[in-house]
Amino acid sequence: MRLDVLEPLLRRPGPWASAYLATTRHARDDAQVQELHAREIRDLLGEQGADDATRRALYEAMLALGPDRQGQALFATAGEVVLTVPLTTAPPRGLGFFGPLPRLAPLVEYAAGEPACLVAFVDRGGADLELRHGGGPSGWQGRDRTESAGHVSGTTPLSRVGRGTDLPGRGPGEGTDEVPNSLEENADLVAEAIAADARRTGAEVLVLAGDPRQRRAVHERLPVSLREAATETEHGGRGPGAGSGSLDEDVDAARAERARRRTAEVVDRFLAGLGNDAAEGVPALVEAAREHRLATLLLRPGGGDLGREVWAGPEPDQLAVRRTDAAYLGSGEPFAARADDALLRAAVATDVEVVLVRPDADGVGDSPTATPVGGLGALLRWPYGEAESDHGQARAA
Repeated sequence: MRLDVLEPLLRRPGPWASAYLATTRHARDDAQVQELHAREIRDLLGEQGADDATRRALYEAMLALGPDRQGQALFATAGEVVLTVPLTTAPPRGLGFFGPLPRLAPLVEYAAGEPACLVAFVDRGGADLELRHGGGPSGWQGRDRTESAGHVSGTTPLSRVGRGTDLPGRGPGEGTDEVPNSLEENADLVAEAIAADARRTGAEVLVLAGDPRQRRAVHERLPVSLREAATETEHGGRGPGAGSGSLDEDVDAARAERARRRTAEVVDRFLAGLGNDAAEGVPALVEAAREHRLATLLLRPGGGDLGREVWAGPEPDQLAVRRTDAAYLGSGEPFAARADDALLRAAVATDVEVVLVRPDADGVGDSPTATPVGGLGALLRWPYGEAESDHGQARAA
């Protein structure tokens, strides 16, 4: 998960009011329930010291939210709602927070989406490509969205249309001058087009549907990395009347499996790198954030370190475990903040990936030995030894 969408929050000094509100509507009185939760958040923010103008702006924005998302996160300061982010999971009731920093940790939990998936409907005549994506790295869309990613025709000169999906190495609207005379040549063209779209869209998962023989031929011709991320399904096709219900389930399963494997890979790298190019514990992570050494931040909900107090300055890399570490906190007045929010602010500023480690879904448990210990960990851009060597050379100079 990339957090670059949160960059507007770095440009304002705060204090911040943060609200998380479910907006799904399945029952007749859900609109009234949403209004009730909005009032509760407004009143809760007042109890925490939020100013009237900011509370009013948030309340009006919450009332205006439609039911087309699972929920929304809203961030406001100085009487203005600065940013609204769709959620992929509805939060319980309403959550409201007021403090010196935006309350970001719940966003990681409720907006964590599964990776974008490219679906290719193939047959002997070519392929139709479709991109499915929800929250997370592909753009923080709230619920899953489907959009056309192009069309590949193998029985006529190859062309791809829609959203700039031209063939690699060809200009807009250009095709090939060759008409494939075999299923193998058609599969080559389709595989090339799929690979180009995967690169363009950032899709991490590929599902091949349609003619069994042709999808196998396409599968075999994909680049190795994409071939390993691809799965075939018996459901769905290019022809009219091809059902999509079971296909949707297959796509959801493929995306969920990719997300699970990605988290497992990061956790394995983290455990193998502890003490070298991985770290856990608030003091080590604060130091790494200060030195811009965070590469991937791991966050496990419920960990004891998430709410630990740290001290921060006006800039994201101005962090310290103690207020007396004034050299790290800039010239302004330092303030106390939660460790998770301070580290996430630093992650936004330095384009750090954030990986949510769910205690139940990712098999890491919530025991004293859960990973990461305390709920916060990181893969580092360079190991401790290199950092110490750099500091030593700087001191010698």
